[in-house]
Formats: sequence, structure tokens, C-alpha cells
Amino acid sequence: MSKVKELLKKSGYSAKAIEYYTRKLNVGEIKDPSTFFGYTGPCGDTMEFYLDIEDGVVKDTKFQAIGCAGSYASGSALAEMIKGKKLDEITNISVEDVINHLQGLPDQKVHCALLAKRTLEKAIKKYINSQ
Repeated sequence: MSKVKELLKKSGYSAKAIEYYTRKLNVGEIKDPSTFFGYTGPCGDTMEFYLDIEDGVVKDTKFQAIGCAGSYASGSALAEMIKGKKLDEITNISVEDVINHLQGLPDQKVHCALLAKRTLEKAIKKYINSQ
């Protein structure tokens, strides 16, 4: 096990959260997205969500973050959770759903899941308002 993975495990990250963080799953940009939004949370971490939406369904999503492993794991998880889903289904995803998808986050990193959810909500709202 690498030193980074070892440290994350000792910090309370689940194996799935560590995998999402180290693989940088869904990290990047979408050229000409249907919508995009960047948001800075109270902790100072910043996240950007890019969505490619067709007929009210998320065809692809990417995100970028300036933040900790918790922000990357949460953004990765939420992006995985919304692919192929209708916008009205996505609005029902809770912070707890993101944490459960990751099979847990350290208590001090729960705000990272909230950052991902808020950023996604703002991107969707921007998209809906532009239609």
C-alpha cells in the first residue's frame, strides 16, 4: 500500500473513497458543457461541476476541485451517482447518499460531501434557469 493510501486509511477514509481519490475518477472538464458552475465552500475548498445534459438526462459529468482528498472523493462519488439519471432524480440525492456511496468519510470531512452537493445543485439551477 502506498504512503498516501496508508495515511488516508489511518485518517478514516474508506477503501472506496481512497480509490476514487487516487484514481481521480471523473476529474476534468467537458468542452462545451450544457452547464457549468464553480462554488467555494465555507472551508475554502472550491469545486466546479460540468454537466452534459440531453433530454433532461445527465449524459456525462466531470468536476474539478481545489481541496482535500474528501472533496475529490465526494465529487467523484456524486459524478458517478448522477450519470444517466434524470435531473429530477438527482435533486433527491442527499449528502448522506454521497457518504453511503463512498462507504463512509471521516467525520471532519462530511462538509466535503455537502460542497459537492451544493455545487451540483447550483449547476443544475443554472441550467434550468437558462432553458
